[in-house]
Amino acid sequence: MKKTVLALLMLVSFTHAEKIYATFDVSAQKSANLAFTASGIVKQVNVDIGSVVKKNQTLASLDNDDIKAMLEKTKIVYKYAKRELARQEKIKKLIDASKYDKVLSNYENAKASVAYQQALYNKTILKAPFEGVIYDKSIEVGDAVSGMMLKTVFKIQSLRERKLILEFDQKYHGVVKVGQTFEYRVDGDNKAYKGVISKVYPYADFKNRKMRAEVKAKDFTVGLFGDGYIIVDGK
Repeated sequence: MKKTVLALLMLVSFTHAEKIYATFDVSAQKSANLAFTASGIVKQVNVDIGSVVKKNQTLASLDNDDIKAMLEKTKIVYKYAKRELARQEKIKKLIDASKYDKVLSNYENAKASVAYQQALYNKTILKAPFEGVIYDKSIEVGDAVSGMMLKTVFKIQSLRERKLILEFDQKYHGVVKVGQTFEYRVDGDNKAYKGVISKVYPYADFKNRKMRAEVKAKDFTVGLFGDGYIIVDGK
């Protein structure tokens, strides 16, 4: 009889799911601090705090008339160098090799000059690296910026995509795994939510001896916190 009871207890313990307590903070799935890498005067600011932006949308630009003029000049040189190369290629067998090499060199230099000036021009335009919302701004028209001393002018975060940064006791380092269910509540919200562990950090924090994991979520306000339970299959 005792053996039967013990066997039943062991069966229950191995078939019931274990719940591991975890707390979490809500973070944006993507976030970035944006800065100009060129020097100049801010000519245009197109967004403000709370602006929803698309990937590659122009956020701000510097006064770049001089760089733009130089870019156009190099494009003209490149256009004629390309034409001359095309003409010389048609009579390549009839001309001196050194003359052809000089034409080819002029073409390659013109092409490189366009690429260089284009890169300088691109640095005067700050674009959104991904779709998101601007949540901090510290730039106005007329401000001077320096590419030698980078200063964050915008902060952007993903519009809806969030991640919950979970913390749980390190003794469960070999138990919590990707794919497990996380049942949770956000502080101030009585609704129960479910998510799936998408990432487990491969280290424990030296200060609080906690492990971390991530759960993907949507639409929560960044900075909120809550708690819940990681469901571990006991089989």
